[in-house]
Amino acid sequence: MKDRICLITGFTSGIGKETAFGLAGKGATLILICRDKAKGEEVIKEIKNKTGNSNLHLYIADLSSQKEIGRVATEIKEQHPVIDVLINNAGGINEKHELTEDGIELTFAVNHLAYFMLTLLLLDNVKSSGYARIINVASDAHQFSKLDFDDLNSTNSFNPMKVYGMTKLANIMFTYEMARKLNDTHVSVNAMHPGGVNTNFGKNMKGVAGAYFRLSPFSRKPEKGAETVIWLASSPEVEGVSGKYFMDKKEKKSNSFSYNKDAQKKLWEESERMTRVHF
Repeated sequence: MKDRICLITGFTSGIGKETAFGLAGKGATLILICRDKAKGEEVIKEIKNKTGNSNLHLYIADLSSQKEIGRVATEIKEQHPVIDVLINNAGGINEKHELTEDGIELTFAVNHLAYFMLTLLLLDNVKSSGYARIINVASDAHQFSKLDFDDLNSTNSFNPMKVYGMTKLANIMFTYEMARKLNDTHVSVNAMHPGGVNTNFGKNMKGVAGAYFRLSPFSRKPEKGAETVIWLASSPEVEGVSGKYFMDKKEKKSNSFSYNKDAQKKLWEESERMTRVHF
């Protein structure tokens, strides 16, 4: 990966952090996006000390804000005309219904629309690479989910785990539709499930959702959860493989709704409408 330029969102903890360590250790140049500058600088220092790799570029953006996504994408486009690997990882789960400055439910904005918007804004840079891989970190939390296109903002009904699962389903459906749209290019697009990873994700929440993240037997270390991301980013085994969903370096089935091509297309159209960014 020495000559590869890899972008990772949400790299300051958990799977994103271990992915950054792994790819930096392989010699990749990293473009790293987070919202907390102090935390970002701290983790970059850790990566440099552990790997000896100083080819690390920090960008600050709140990915719940479409203005911020547009700004950071413009900066990156100008400074890195070629991006070999784009890893959409940043995400979260929210206890209460909250709207972003763009009037979009926060979980959906960060977990799905940020993936969608950043990918489309940087797509020309990715296409400029002869390597060209896009990786979307999803989750098997999607397995019992469907999309309600009449209420993507979850205004009528809000349940943290249900909404989180819906956003992870959206990640996978976006992956499938994107892969189809890029079928005649050399850009591959895949999604993955990291497994039950023991991180701080969701543990500060109250109620059933908080209990789920605190008490469920999440036995995997973040390094294990990051293995498939790193593999998808670096392995020749997946050269040219696109439009798939992986866990533990093996393809697996996502839920039946995710394969509905009409729903994939509808999600794409709604995402374009909500972000005003078009393919």
